[in-house]
Amino acid sequence: MPTSDAEGKDWSLEQFRYHLPNTVTDIGPGEGTYARLFRPEHEGVWWTAVEIHRPYIKKYRLNSTKTRCMYDEIHIEDVRESEDHLFYRDLVVLGDVVEHLPPEDAVALLRRIEKAGAWNILVSIPIVDAPQGEVDGNPHEAHLHQWGFDEMNDVMNSLGGYVEVNRGSTLGVWWWNRRSQGL
Repeated sequence: MPTSDAEGKDWSLEQFRYHLPNTVTDIGPGEGTYARLFRPEHEGVWWTAVEIHRPYIKKYRLNSTKTRCMYDEIHIEDVRESEDHLFYRDLVVLGDVVEHLPPEDAVALLRRIEKAGAWNILVSIPIVDAPQGEVDGNPHEAHLHQWGFDEMNDVMNSLGGYVEVNRGSTLGVWWWNRRSQGL
């Protein structure tokens, strides 16, 4: 769904405040949950969205000019086909996204993001059985893989760097940081 459970958002916000990224790519922003949550905390951040479902741009006013835009730049495309420069950011957010990809594509995407130079990666996924099909005419809302907590933990730790985790009762949230690589 283009919405997200509130679980883990306070923890994510604390991580954001600690790292204070200046550039963010939000993959699959849906209704813009993370831009709404994080934008007021740090002025001057350049926000890029990569959204596969064009109707969400208008429906959730992701580029509204009546008030401050949620996103400075919006790419309407499948993130698996995105140019790597979109991942060369201080933070790349995958909030409730990886469960919508085949697991091998999700792992390949996370590795691409790390290799492209992301400094931080935020991943939030349901860690309970959460079957879901098409929503509001969007076939990309279907859950293609049910990630277990340990399974995603292994993937995030395989990227190297430093990983912090918030394990809730519904969502698991990982904040990966490149800082310990090469130190």
